[in-house]
Formats: sequence, C-alpha cells, structure tokens
Amino acid sequence: MILARYLSWRLGSMVAILMGVFAGLLLLLDMVEQVRRLSDHDAGFVQIMRLAALNVPQTLYQITPLVMILATMAVFLSLSRSSELVVIRAAGRSGLRVMLGPVVAVLLGGAVYVAVMNPLVASSTREYQRVLSMLRGDVVSTVSVAGDGLWLRQGAGGGQVVIRAAGASPDGTLLQDATFVFFATDQPEAGGAARRVHAVQARLTAGAWELSGARDWDLGVENPERDAVDRARMRLPTDLTPGQIRDSFASPGAIPIWELPRFIAVLERAGFGALEHRVWLQMELALPLLLAGMMLLSAATSMHLARAGGAGMRALATILAGFALFFLRNFAQVLGENGQVPVFLAAWALPVATGLLAVGLMLHMEDG
Repeated sequence: MILARYLSWRLGSMVAILMGVFAGLLLLLDMVEQVRRLSDHDAGFVQIMRLAALNVPQTLYQITPLVMILATMAVFLSLSRSSELVVIRAAGRSGLRVMLGPVVAVLLGGAVYVAVMNPLVASSTREYQRVLSMLRGDVVSTVSVAGDGLWLRQGAGGGQVVIRAAGASPDGTLLQDATFVFFATDQPEAGGAARRVHAVQARLTAGAWELSGARDWDLGVENPERDAVDRARMRLPTDLTPGQIRDSFASPGAIPIWELPRFIAVLERAGFGALEHRVWLQMELALPLLLAGMMLLSAATSMHLARAGGAGMRALATILAGFALFFLRNFAQVLGENGQVPVFLAAWALPVATGLLAVGLMLHMEDG
C-alpha cells in the first residue's frame, strides 16, 4: 500500500508539472496565433491574452493522453536511475503487482478529471467563440435545439429573423410547422416584432426559404389577424445554407458531459442526427480507461534497469507509440462520426486494446 501511494504520488506530481509546462507553451503559441488572426482588427494585448487563455484548456485537454505517457516514462526512468526499481524487484514485487495501485489511481483520477475538466473546457470554448466573434464583428446565424423544437436566427436587411420549427430533416433543409418572426433592429422606435409568417412546411433553397401553406401577418397594423394574408406558396430571402445550419449547432466539445445525453435526445427528437455527439460522449466516458492503458504501456517500455542500456531507444519507442495511439484514437472518432463503425466500438476499442497490449508487453518482459 505504501509503495502504491508513493508511485501514485510521483506519477501525479509529474503529470501536474508537465501540464503546467505544456499550458505555458500553448499559451505563448496561441497568443502568437491570435495576433495573426486578429491583425486586421482592433484587438489589444489584454484581449489577445484573454482569447489565448480561453483557448488553451481545450488543446490541453486533447493532449492529456500524450502527457500521461510522457509523465509515466519520466517517472520510471527516474526510478531506474536512482536504483529504486532494483530495490522494488529485490523486495519480490512483480511489474504487474507494482502497477496495480497506479492503475487504480489513474482510473479514479481520470474519472474526476473528466467530470471537472470537461465542463470547464466546454465553458471556455463557448466563451472563446463568443469573444472572437465579438472582436471580429461577425454576425453569425445561430441554431439551438430545445424541447419544443428547433430555433434559428438569421440576418434580414436591417433586422433579424427568428425561426422556430417543430421538426426538421437531418440536413436542415426542410422545416415542419415553421414560424418566421421579423424584427426591424434598424428602427428601434417601432419596437418588438414587425412581421410574422407561419408555414406548414419550409424548404431551404439557394438564397431563399420556399414556404408551403403560409400565412402572413403584418404586426404593424391595427388588427394583424384581420389583415393577414394566406399564400399557398411564398418565398423569403435568406443567406443561410445547409452547411451553415449544421455547423451552427454546438460542437460536442462545447457541451458539458452532464448535459450531453439530454441534448442528444432533444436533437434526435427535432429530426437531426446526433451521431457525432454520441461518439463524443462515449469517448469521454472511455478516457479514464485510455489514460490507464497509456500509463501501463509507457511503464512496460520504461521499467528497465539503467545499467542495461538502451534507455534512449525505449524512450523514443514509447513516444512514437503514444503518438500512434493518439492519432488512431482520432481516426476511430472520425470513423464513428461517419457511421463506418459502431459508436461503442469507435470509443472503447482502442482503450481496451491499449490496456491489453500493455499487459501483454509487461508479461513478455517480466523477469521477476
């Protein structure tokens, strides 16, 4: 128990140190990128620093498996140089028995890390996008999904149009039971909505919404209901495209893990596909297991006596294996989001395979 606590403490300390180092490096690099990105806009140093600080948690969260591999390798190379591994082996402890405590610690710590860091990253990502759009002066179309249907917003001349639909096709080009409310923001004295259009069906075409079974209310007259006009067909200009509608949905990384199941259910009720969000949810749940597998793999290649030599080659092999598994994870995520492999397989296959590979390698190299 004492040995397990000692190794877990060493590993946790090294992870914290490397996280701090990478956070500092990423902050400097991101500040340079923000300066380049906002070179044509009036952005001061404080705003650049704020943007970089908001963007760093997302990148740091993504490279956590690589940090775990590097931290484990550093700890066991240090134990080897100080001959602590010799003492551990002399006490009759096998490699797998030594690693049992750290594996449990990484699994528990990884679960806490996901539970805390995921909502933090989601919040910082949303704020980063908001601040960046504000500095750029972008007027973007927004899409949100609620329990009562789909909501969109688009620009319209001197005002805004808010669109509410009970349902939609998966590609966002066909809305059912759609209501368009026009707001004239360039005429504040008018106040509130200026026009309302309801349609049984609205289809997005190039440059316009094609409405079927529409009813048009002019809210600026004394009796809008009396003067309402029914139209079998109607055309409303728009600059929206199907791609913009899909891209306007909150990315999975911008939604806290606790809210993802409800968001997925609402998204699917509205008629949109939620495959990308379901894959992301499962990959977040599998992250603690992946971290434990990465740690085991790094320990298996680093748990050697310093006098045996070859530490440099083993370190290089460990780093290359870490990068390979990191990119394989991203590849599996893409396959899952495209529907090429089942969601559960895309998220859990690599963590399980990494753990089994590490255990097999440790058993093969075990000599105690």
